[in-house]
Amino acid sequence: MRQATEKEPRRPGISGYTPAMNRDAASVLDQLLDPVSRCFSPEGARALLEVRADATAQVRVAELAEKCNEGRLTAEERREYETYVHVGNLIAILQAKARLFLKQQAAS
Repeated sequence: MRQATEKEPRRPGISGYTPAMNRDAASVLDQLLDPVSRCFSPEGARALLEVRADATAQVRVAELAEKCNEGRLTAEERREYETYVHVGNLIAILQAKARLFLKQQAAS
């Protein structure tokens, strides 16, 4: 596995991932999710833009983030936190595609 350098610090909470690796993963996700964006309708795209984690999940992510920043995550908590981060990235990419879809719809 590639190690982080001073120019490319390790991202807190994501074991072994550097910012470049996160960009690479986001690029792969973006590419894999492209067919999904071709299924958008205006209503579906707007609904996707409203997707937010519920209050319980937001509180849990904040707790895990704090513990991560303090270096106190257990292995199980690290896996849980990484799952939240990965799912958040997935949703963010889908939402970006929904915004682009709506912008293109408005321009046509």
